[in-house]
Amino acid sequence: MRIEFPHAAREDFHWAQASLRIGSVPGNDLVLAAAQAAPRHMRIDVDRRGWVLQVLEGAGRVYVNARPVHERALLRAGDVVSVGDCRLLLCADQDPGRRPPLPANDARHCTVALRAVAGPLSGKVMALDSPHLLDHRGNITLELPQGDSATFHVGWRDGQLWLDLHQPSARHPLRVNGTAVHSVALQPGDQIGVATHRLVLEAPGMKAEPVLPATPAPPPETVQPVATGGGAWWLLLTAVILALGIALALLIRS
Repeated sequence: MRIEFPHAAREDFHWAQASLRIGSVPGNDLVLAAAQAAPRHMRIDVDRRGWVLQVLEGAGRVYVNARPVHERALLRAGDVVSVGDCRLLLCADQDPGRRPPLPANDARHCTVALRAVAGPLSGKVMALDSPHLLDHRGNITLELPQGDSATFHVGWRDGQLWLDLHQPSARHPLRVNGTAVHSVALQPGDQIGVATHRLVLEAPGMKAEPVLPATPAPPPETVQPVATGGGAWWLLLTAVILALGIALALLIRS
């Protein structure tokens, strides 16, 4: 995890352990000013779900993407955690522009949508071909505070889904998983953020299908040999007697 401090003259904070303690007294892993945080304010744990924020007892309110959190919240790269007037931007360890590409996809069979998890569009799920999301050139324009805006395009190129920034905001960088970008190949679960907008890419068709183990062929059936022990001699004798009887009957008739 990498934490940036927007609008603050403080170096990025890097953390790679399973638990991050944040507060205003020594002994915390990340120490904030006493005017911003309680002595032991919150903790971020890493488990199978991802990053989990827990507000500790006696701490003041914590906000994630401008929404209050009273106890727990599941975090993702690109979220902004606010404590007092301190802003913590959570960033993925890996720059999205340096990730290995996913296997090329056939765009005709891949459903892609943007799910707004914060900001003015929160709660909406918008397909990439939605006329409510795109302009006549296929671009996405997000309205930002104070009359500002940002325009970008998300589309297929060489089997990859690319985000390209066309018109940047004057004050807010466009970010993917917390990292400022201009052009980057997207992957399912990426979070696109600019100002208060947070859009998560939903693209289940881009994920590789699980490889199922080959079913072993059933073993060939074995034919059990017929026993030919000494007890079978009478069968041969009976067959011979029957054959002689039939032949004798035929001679008598003739």
